[in-house]
Amino acid sequence: MIDKNSPIPIYYQLEQKIKQLIESQKFVPGDFLPSERELAEKYNISRMTVRQAINNLVTEGLLYREKGKGTFVCDKKFEQDLSGLTSFSEEMYNRGLTPSSQLLNFQLIYGIHKITSILNIESSDLVYEIKRIRFANDEPVALETTYTPQKRIGTLDDDNMDRSFYEIMEKNRNFNIAYGEQSIEASLANDEEIKYLKIHKGDPVLIIKRTTFLQSGKQPIEYTKSVYRADKYKFNIRMPRNY
Repeated sequence: MIDKNSPIPIYYQLEQKIKQLIESQKFVPGDFLPSERELAEKYNISRMTVRQAINNLVTEGLLYREKGKGTFVCDKKFEQDLSGLTSFSEEMYNRGLTPSSQLLNFQLIYGIHKITSILNIESSDLVYEIKRIRFANDEPVALETTYTPQKRIGTLDDDNMDRSFYEIMEKNRNFNIAYGEQSIEASLANDEEIKYLKIHKGDPVLIIKRTTFLQSGKQPIEYTKSVYRADKYKFNIRMPRNY
């Protein structure tokens, strides 16, 4: 129950109570949350306090609102650890989920300055452009576009694009991938992302841009832009203290 004599704010106590109900699966993804009035009456607190608690949980991504319908429990987000270099497929398997892909585009291109500059190749060099929707348990969570130079990796077959790119490079081509450099930024979904990720106009997305290098450390083997659904994904990283 809510302890009104506690120094802990009442809205925060209610947040923790709702979180406990979600963690104990008393509320599961998709469940309708009781109305503000019902929660206020149940815990004998003001509706303004209830609203503040719910707003905080919506911001945190545990609840979501649908206009004219009410407040619902969100699906649990997929988590990815950024402290090591792993593929999407490896991350999904590590979490007991089934990864899959839908190939949207597979072609050879050249002459795009931004791409050739990142990959450290000539503007006339051919580059594979591979665009895929990435699924976890048949649910779309990312739109991924990979660029890889033909002269470094040889000929690719679009029949293999349902597999992990790293698996193809390491097991089939015997490349030693050493490390990756990546950045993360937030954005709003564009029309293409809305279409393929099954989200709505104005929904947030997380964008990861990654360049992967071979053991030599000088030759990039891929540049990938991955757009993740912000409501389905979160990233974790362990940061040691620098002195």
